[in-house]
Amino acid sequence: MKALICEAFGPYKSHQVKDVPAPAMKPGHVRVAVRAAGVNFPDILIVEGKYQFKPPFPFIPGAEAAGVVTEVGEGASGFALGDKVFFGSIHGCFATEIVVPAASLFRMPEGMSFETAAAVNLVYGTSWHALKDRAQLKAGETLFVLGAAGGVGLAAVELGKAVGAKVIAGASSAEKLAVCREHGADMVINYAEEDIKEKVRELSGGGVDVVYDPVGDKLAEPAFRALGWEGRYLVVGFAGGEIPKLPLNLTLLKSADVRGVFWGQWIARNPEKHRQNVSEFLKFWEEGKISPRISSSHRLEDFVKAYDDIAERRAMGKVVLTME
Repeated sequence: MKALICEAFGPYKSHQVKDVPAPAMKPGHVRVAVRAAGVNFPDILIVEGKYQFKPPFPFIPGAEAAGVVTEVGEGASGFALGDKVFFGSIHGCFATEIVVPAASLFRMPEGMSFETAAAVNLVYGTSWHALKDRAQLKAGETLFVLGAAGGVGLAAVELGKAVGAKVIAGASSAEKLAVCREHGADMVINYAEEDIKEKVRELSGGGVDVVYDPVGDKLAEPAFRALGWEGRYLVVGFAGGEIPKLPLNLTLLKSADVRGVFWGQWIARNPEKHRQNVSEFLKFWEEGKISPRISSSHRLEDFVKAYDDIAERRAMGKVVLTME
């Protein structure tokens, strides 16, 4: 099979696609011919040795994909040859084949493309867990999303609207904010030009109920200051670079919560709740309440272009690799 191989940590442009032996089948697993795989910011961190999880060498990066079941291992149940599926994996998805636990698979809904299926698991899984389980976002509340044109950000915008919240989208350009409006944002703020704290408090009428922050860095504190009384601040990631420090007196003055969102660990601890969450956001897709945006699609051999789209912050929605 063909796969993107990481044999040592280094700049993502230093890695290569190679012909390698297909993985051996395991009990309780299935083999999937991968058709498309989602590319995410952590994929860059992992191959460069900057992520909290460091797989042993050599490894194949890629944490989500969609494809067709081609082999069912002993003891695996629920799936048959030819089934169209999508799934998440710790790594291994940037390849033409993968062997994964049958329990990790989800059937693709009728009418969903492989590219779309490869783009839903991580961003909608993360954002739905964040908004539903961690923030308990309710209809009528106000949500402010940082990095709102990125993968998880755009998913958060759509899911916030799906539950009836008012959504303020924050991004760094007019083009990105236009995409946010297309996906349901009620109000927008260009934080490259406008003061986050003042503008968000103005738009929300005094402060938002929930801040969804996958960016961190210098945007974190002004976004926290834009919270209203008993607001909830979701720590989703640090795409901006630096891990910020917040003055704890702000939590006291607002009676506010800082809530971490470690979706991967939550899945490991709550697999059945994760399956329920997936069924819920797939229902939103079937009802037309969410519409995953494919920002760009590249062949596996052109993985550098895909990584560039994310590293250079060109992506508006999801970046996908295709295997055919």
